[in-house]
Amino acid sequence: MGAYLLRRLWLMVPTVWGILTVTFFVIQFVPGGPLEQMKNRLEGRDTAGGEVAAATAGGPGAGLKEGRRTVSREDMDRLRAVYHLDRPLWERYVRTFLWFSRRDPAEPFPAALCRRANWDGMLAGQFGDSFYRNRNVLQLMMEKFPVSLSLGLWSFILSYPLCVILGIAKAVRNGSRFDTASSALVLAGYSIPGFVLAVLLIVLLGPGDAAVAHWLPLSGLTSAGEPGYATWSAGRKTLDYFRHLAGPLLCLNLGSFAVLTFLTKNSFLEEVRKQYVVTARAKGLSRRRVLYGHVFRNAMIPLVTDFPASFLAVFFTGSILIEKIFNLDGMGLLGYTAVVQRDYPVVMGILFLTTLIGLAGQLLTDLGYVLVDPRISFEKAEG
Repeated sequence: MGAYLLRRLWLMVPTVWGILTVTFFVIQFVPGGPLEQMKNRLEGRDTAGGEVAAATAGGPGAGLKEGRRTVSREDMDRLRAVYHLDRPLWERYVRTFLWFSRRDPAEPFPAALCRRANWDGMLAGQFGDSFYRNRNVLQLMMEKFPVSLSLGLWSFILSYPLCVILGIAKAVRNGSRFDTASSALVLAGYSIPGFVLAVLLIVLLGPGDAAVAHWLPLSGLTSAGEPGYATWSAGRKTLDYFRHLAGPLLCLNLGSFAVLTFLTKNSFLEEVRKQYVVTARAKGLSRRRVLYGHVFRNAMIPLVTDFPASFLAVFFTGSILIEKIFNLDGMGLLGYTAVVQRDYPVVMGILFLTTLIGLAGQLLTDLGYVLVDPRISFEKAEG
């Protein structure tokens, strides 16, 4: 197992390198780069909408006069230097991963080598600055992290156990009225797009005048902007937090219930029909003992494939439409805006972290197989 882990960890290195390399060269040659977008903005031809204008406030182009019809070559050179696009392509590529440049020439080389500020690149934990927001990429992601963590963590805690429990109940009562009615409800939820349900909830339960009841707030994770919020009790703040999350969580998870629920049910039904279950029942074991002592472990093997990935995904869960409708500024909206604006450092930073999380999820999935079923051996399979 130790040798297998080392091999898998070592294979992560070229995988991450390959994904980032392909993405780097693709975004470098995509039309409508940051220079073109900033030029259109300064010339009064902002085709990217209000998001770019809001993001660039105080950014690299803040020192240039807006509203004029032409941008001089000197202005373009200044912007190119600010965005580091004046450097050769190979240097920008290397700086994406790891690059050493001594900031103070008088500083001794050994001391400069140990100073983190002299290093650039994601392998050194330096993700650079956003082109438009004039902020460090890591700081931007940490600011959006509470929204994504709240959505992902509570989605995982609520949906995964409920789906497993419902799937087992449906398998035990297969063909009953409960099975039929629950299947109809689950499939109905699966057929409703999340963003359509979000709009319906805002119209019926939001703060608007046409709402039936004003249960759902319109923005944010809390009501921190309301007067007197600081004096609220801990219980009231907790209820307010879950009131803000109720709508987004329902819209995000309603469609995912069907897949995991039916996967659990079908897995249990397949195991129940096997010979070892008949033998266990013939020996006089109770139905509960057979179900939870023998069937449960074998039926959980297919579910293990989704568990680690689902758990790690809680840290970067985001939905562009859901975040937009409920005015939640999370990782999904940040990534979408970065792609539209050609904000290369933000795109690469998010891709780097999500790639690592995805690869770690795949590794934990393989290890989960061994924990659930000790008969699985990677060494024998490779041999």
